[in-house]
Amino acid sequence: MPYDARVPKPSRRRPDLGGEGDEVAELRQELEQTRAEVRDLRRRLRRTRDRLRESRPRDDVGYLFVVTYGRSGSTLVQGLLNSIPGYVIRGENAQILRHLYEFHRAGMKLQRRGRGWLKSHPEHDEQPVTQPFYGAEAYPRVPPHPLFRRIALDVLLGPDEATRVVGFKEVHWDEPDTAHYVQWLQRVFPGARFLFNTRDLDDVAQSAWWGDDPDSRGRLERIEADLLALCDELGGAAYRIHYDDYTADPSVLAGLYEWLDEPFDVDRVREVLGREHSFQRKPDAEA
Repeated sequence: MPYDARVPKPSRRRPDLGGEGDEVAELRQELEQTRAEVRDLRRRLRRTRDRLRESRPRDDVGYLFVVTYGRSGSTLVQGLLNSIPGYVIRGENAQILRHLYEFHRAGMKLQRRGRGWLKSHPEHDEQPVTQPFYGAEAYPRVPPHPLFRRIALDVLLGPDEATRVVGFKEVHWDEPDTAHYVQWLQRVFPGARFLFNTRDLDDVAQSAWWGDDPDSRGRLERIEADLLALCDELGGAAYRIHYDDYTADPSVLAGLYEWLDEPFDVDRVREVLGREHSFQRKPDAEA
């Protein structure tokens, strides 16, 4: 049949769907909104991943802690260790990490309380807001040791790119739960090692640090006995040196350097031992 120009061409306009058209438009709007939300979530996820990557504790450093009591020559040991390239052994910090340790113990106790309530109320997934310990069960069941390690590294220890081994020396290890605290340190700092430093107790007891304590000798004996028992319990993770031995003959420290897997340079050791490393007690007027 010949083409009839009067036959109208099909309309390109969408048919009027009435109410259905409005629903389609709303669905399209919701779809675009959802897509925008997904894009935003993806951006937030990327930022979160970047932050997590940046906040991961360094896993390429070793950890070393000096365990001793006051006036044992620990500052000299600190100097010896810091003379080893790549070692950053900080000074005393009044056992500041014990606050994280106590925080963790309190958190675990709180969690047990919360989970105990849930166990006796199996119909609940969490404690209701009407309970006095609402949210107690939220403390992580897997201890946040990497977080504690990150805090210690960033706030207290501060290793730099050249650091291979980091730690600190401390003279306050006489709490009743010291062994448990050291176990916690081992979990927070994988592979941590502990260097025990002792000294002739008569000399220590007569020093300015202990001179005001009439029972200093007996107290020191008890502290040292506990520390040496802990040293034995730690096995290969611990090593003991004695001030009177290495100041008389620096070559006895060769075993320490072997334990640390570091080269032993007796001349460098003698040079460090020749420097003054000492606790300076403030005069009463300045105290």
